[in-house]
Amino acid sequence: MWWIALLPSPATLSPEAVLPLAWWALQWTPRVCLLDEAVLLEVSMSERLFGGRRALLQRLRVQSGAAGAQALATAPTALAALALLRQLDAGTSAAAGAEPASLLPATGCGIRRLAVTLDALPLGHLSAARPHAPTLHQLGCRTLGEVRALPRDGLARRFGADLLNALDQAYGQRAESHQWVSLPERFEQRLECPSAVEQAQGLLFGAQRLLNALQAWLAARQSGVLAFTLHWEHDRVRRSELRGGQLALRTAHATRDMAHLTRLLAEHLARTTLAAPATALRLVADEVAPLPTTSLSLLPGERPAGGEAWGQLLERLAARLGPQQVLQGLLCADHRPEAMARWAPASVARQATAPALPPTLAWQPPWLLREPVRLAVVQERPVYQGPLQLLTGPQRVESGWWVDERCDAGPVQRDYHVALSPQAGLVWIFLLRGKEPAWFLHGIYG
Repeated sequence: MWWIALLPSPATLSPEAVLPLAWWALQWTPRVCLLDEAVLLEVSMSERLFGGRRALLQRLRVQSGAAGAQALATAPTALAALALLRQLDAGTSAAAGAEPASLLPATGCGIRRLAVTLDALPLGHLSAARPHAPTLHQLGCRTLGEVRALPRDGLARRFGADLLNALDQAYGQRAESHQWVSLPERFEQRLECPSAVEQAQGLLFGAQRLLNALQAWLAARQSGVLAFTLHWEHDRVRRSELRGGQLALRTAHATRDMAHLTRLLAEHLARTTLAAPATALRLVADEVAPLPTTSLSLLPGERPAGGEAWGQLLERLAARLGPQQVLQGLLCADHRPEAMARWAPASVARQATAPALPPTLAWQPPWLLREPVRLAVVQERPVYQGPLQLLTGPQRVESGWWVDERCDAGPVQRDYHVALSPQAGLVWIFLLRGKEPAWFLHGIYG
């Protein structure tokens, strides 16, 4: 596992106020949780979708500041990432040196340096050790490493099992359990004003924070807002006389452009008069709608704006470069995975009728290796980054005995299985039957 801990700004916000940062983090991984004052992301299963660990960390350092974070730490365990985040927040981390202003301060450690790094941290960086810090100081323990050096039985009897469990979890010796953040079906968030607001225009500062939370919620749901209502409450003395006020706004199209919504709200607040000083705000999204996203395909549409049709362009390129230089993928009716598609001239492929796909294709992974990789066998079990556990199968493929000049992959006699690797996840393997049976890796699931 690999954890990223984000420290909200300011760090003393209530759990409800930290939720917008957690909603924003859901775009990187579904495994987001709140732990004490931090938002934590477990990204080991999604980091490759963003170009790898280094690229993902760089994007987070650039973008999370605008989302409301002020520091970042990484570690193999959640408690270790939180402890390093507190170390960075205290200003004692050398990793927060001369960094560009556009990058969020960050620190972290890998699995090899985890124990050494945590041993040097003060007791207060582990939440379970804070209540026992005075007693531990009297025993001469100032760091987590000194606490770990104490006899485990005596430590559990005197301070309880929670401290020992937290130490084991921080050092990766015990499994951690967290409650993941989930999006509410309806957006409604309340904000207490630091002081009473007498002018309606003064509500805009607090409303902007609520709009930022709405933007994070909309982005996670891939939606835009069509109508929302800003409610304000009066102080307790006047609640018996006044019920508060509200301002309902509607947009022509679904949007999550908060700059536009802020300007729209400012125009309406400038013409609003408060009946009494307001002490709290509440923003409710009354109507939302799915927001169409822009296609990220590398290929243009059927008729690009200001250009010729896609088919006409292919015909012109084929006439200029030759038919064999302009190719298009073509589905083939074949049971062999490596023979289910071939490249053909675009003029031929566009006229061909796609064959009906077999139901067994649903079991095949999205990524096939260019050439199957032979696997080692230990105690009659195939091995790929650890012993493989067969989950489904066998799915027998035995075909290719005919001669096909277009795509001749040769005859095959295979038994396919979906297997689970302890490190690589789900993989697609097959047993090559014959005089000398052998196991091969052919595909990887996302």
